[in-house]
Amino acid sequence: MKEVKAYVHSNRIADVISALKSSAAWTAAGSGEHNLTVYMVKGSLAPLDESEHRYSVDLGDEVINEYKLEFHCADDHVDDMVKIIVATGRTGKNNSGWVYIVDIVSAVPIS
Repeated sequence: MKEVKAYVHSNRIADVISALKSSAAWTAAGSGEHNLTVYMVKGSLAPLDESEHRYSVDLGDEVINEYKLEFHCADDHVDDMVKIIVATGRTGKNNSGWVYIVDIVSAVPIS
């Protein structure tokens, strides 16, 4: 099992989530199996335009609001999920985002 973490621009997040949820790889496991979590974060992706520029007093640097997605999936679905994120997260500029894949050593449900 893998954990997928992706950082994408705020104007692409809805399309990324929609594409993931409508994919065959997503529906193969069932709707609750991926535990999709989405966070708004302050990040260092290249801004698409001036409206994305923010200055963080806490960090003392320029940032943009971006989104971080996290979910887990079976090993055999990872490549399909990553392709979907890359295709729908693309903005046409360099540094449109990042996708990280992490091995899950153990997963224990809380019942």
